[in-house]
Amino acid sequence: MAFQGSEGLEEEIEEPEDTLRVSPAEEMPADGPPIAEEPEPLLLPWDRFSTWLHCMCVVGFDLELGQAVEVIYPHHSKLTEKEKTSICYLSFPDSNSGCLGDTQFCFRFRQATGRKSSLGCFLEHFERDAPVCLKRDQGYYYGYVYFRQVRDKSLKRGYFQKSLVLISKLPYVTFFHSLLKLIAPEYFEKQEPCLEAACNDIDRWPTPCPGKILTLPIMGVVMKLRIPTCYDKPGTSQLVQSALSDSLVSIVLPTVHEVDLFRCFYPVFFHIQMLWELVLLGEALIVMAPSPAESSDTVLALVSCISPLRYCSDFRPYFTIHDSEFKEYTTRTQAPPSVILGVTNPFFAKTLQHWPHIIRIGDMKQTGEMAKQMKVKKLKNLKTLDSKPGVYSAYKPFLNKDEDIIKQLQKGIQQKRPSAAQNAILRRYFLELTQSFIIPLERYVASLMPLQKSICPWKSPPQLRPFIQEDFMKTLEKAGPQLTSRLKGDWIGLYRQFLRSPNFDGWFRNRRKEMTQKLEALHLEALCEEDLQLRIQKHSEVENVDLVLKLKEKLTQAERDQLPVKTGTMAKLQTHIEAIILSLPEDLQGILHKPPSP
Repeated sequence: MAFQGSEGLEEEIEEPEDTLRVSPAEEMPADGPPIAEEPEPLLLPWDRFSTWLHCMCVVGFDLELGQAVEVIYPHHSKLTEKEKTSICYLSFPDSNSGCLGDTQFCFRFRQATGRKSSLGCFLEHFERDAPVCLKRDQGYYYGYVYFRQVRDKSLKRGYFQKSLVLISKLPYVTFFHSLLKLIAPEYFEKQEPCLEAACNDIDRWPTPCPGKILTLPIMGVVMKLRIPTCYDKPGTSQLVQSALSDSLVSIVLPTVHEVDLFRCFYPVFFHIQMLWELVLLGEALIVMAPSPAESSDTVLALVSCISPLRYCSDFRPYFTIHDSEFKEYTTRTQAPPSVILGVTNPFFAKTLQHWPHIIRIGDMKQTGEMAKQMKVKKLKNLKTLDSKPGVYSAYKPFLNKDEDIIKQLQKGIQQKRPSAAQNAILRRYFLELTQSFIIPLERYVASLMPLQKSICPWKSPPQLRPFIQEDFMKTLEKAGPQLTSRLKGDWIGLYRQFLRSPNFDGWFRNRRKEMTQKLEALHLEALCEEDLQLRIQKHSEVENVDLVLKLKEKLTQAERDQLPVKTGTMAKLQTHIEAIILSLPEDLQGILHKPPSP
């Protein structure tokens, strides 16, 4: 928005030494800016519940109808028929999985179009400090399942089969599985009154605010956890410590979202580096597993292996032939889409033979024995879901294989190193690999910021310079990943492929938005430092009214976009606006003090 024309916006901007930077990953302070302690707004009944969950569902099996949603709680929760159908089919394991007893897994499905949350702006406000990979999924729901199948001779089918499902926008897989372990067994014993009690407890919880230690009472038990922030040092989890005063705390969760990477990748850990490349580049991937639990854990492990980058394509931890996207994702008339699918039905081994990369996962319970070195197999060797575990692909990795991480993990298996330690080693390896890859991009994008001295309060904020692929490639010779990674290989080729992927598109959109907001914030701060009283004396009444309207618009936009301005900037600008209004005739004061019409 220009206050006096837009001339000069294309003026040449000097080069780097004073360049403003929206901190690249390696320059981010470990603890970041302090999380503001803000009082929560007055919330209506079920608003607090809605910040955590959309609803709880009970899915049962009817001999005539098949799977059916028996209960939705709270009762006012809305699901379309298509959403209910998706939940029904995704809440039960395929019949071939043979899941007796209790099984937990998760799935992800598309939200019906056209629905908006009444808490939208409120949730965005509380999510602003969350890491990108933990923000709410705008177009999707997660379903967290606790499935019970036990023999029951009194039933015609001979088995009791039922699932309790939590539907949420939040990707807190570890937290929701822990929550289900508390609620589901009670529900199977006491039925619906138990759900009502659990939902009432959740509606008294604080909102899921990143950075705060949260104490959550649920059905006589107290859970304690901390949701990470985007300012946390990557690779560290700020463990929630139990204090002496925490005598009532029953469960302390060290993480709300991380899965056990080592357990998930154990059957194919000789190929972890290649899998990292496939996920980074948004390649079409199928995970074939014996059960929904192993399928969903492996897909979530794949998605998280490029953290802190967000995986920006679609992924389905558990996918069935009844899914509404089945035809879309299995058609042979076009190339497979950028998606990761987790499947258990043998039918997929035949239907998806044309997919370029298939991971076959065996039974994860057999991790006691040493995994054998396996070559990447050709796709034509994958005949059925009973094929041996391994990676079936014709993909040739860009980077040379890192033998050190394989030896380190193998040594851990031989020495019976605890699984948690193996998981930490693997997580650190993926983090360092991703950071080595992304830091050169962060450095280059930060150089696209204009100089601070080019920001003029009476002109529109200067524009970011465009991302030019060849200019970026030239920076890699002196400031490429070789500065932080010992791995050799075709890094240039990997970058060229990545720049064409959905993951780059999503990452760059997010960075561009952050940097544009930073420029807007600096422009606002520059306005606040101006002597507006002196300015209005030199301009006409009409121009001053126009200035008030534009400043008000600027203030409204800054509040809506939650611009990262210095403390006190908004209040200072409001004071300036009031001072200008008071200098105008009374009839104009009355008009300008009126709130804008919606």
